[in-house]
Amino acid sequence: MSSLLTTLGLRASSPLTPTPNLAASYILTHFVFAYFVLSSRTPKQILGIDHNVSPREDLANYGEAAVRSGKITQKQLEALRRLESASANSVENFTLFVGAMLFALVAGLPATEVNGTGLVYTVARVGYAAAYVFVDKPRLSRARGVMWWVGNFACLSLLWIGGRAINSKVAGA
Repeated sequence: MSSLLTTLGLRASSPLTPTPNLAASYILTHFVFAYFVLSSRTPKQILGIDHNVSPREDLANYGEAAVRSGKITQKQLEALRRLESASANSVENFTLFVGAMLFALVAGLPATEVNGTGLVYTVARVGYAAAYVFVDKPRLSRARGVMWWVGNFACLSLLWIGGRAINSKVAGA
């Protein structure tokens, strides 16, 4: 358990070693998650409905025709639409996360706090994306909203704590 906490940056490997700050790793991970993992390009290419001229219009222009022709099912089309929505939301939310992480670094917050927030945000965003893509029942889709708020609250709390830390340094100067 100790090595897991050390790997996640929640505890130092020894009392004499500082806890590494993993902000850059979390930022890079979320960039890859938002722009690559959740991208619909690869699934659309596999299903043969990707058009490189204007890929953002694939589902709107060719989705229903692909269902009618039997190339994909209606359920697959709906899942692809949800995947595109999850990707768009992750891209939109990425700036809040980056801002919160960088502000925490500027404020000089402890690495364990920054890393812990990065971990909470990561779990929330993965849960959000999974709920968005795989849940097609209205009642169960509420889990997506809960995960969205958990991730945003993690970022907002980091901004709040960072702001307090900066203000306490200014007041003490």
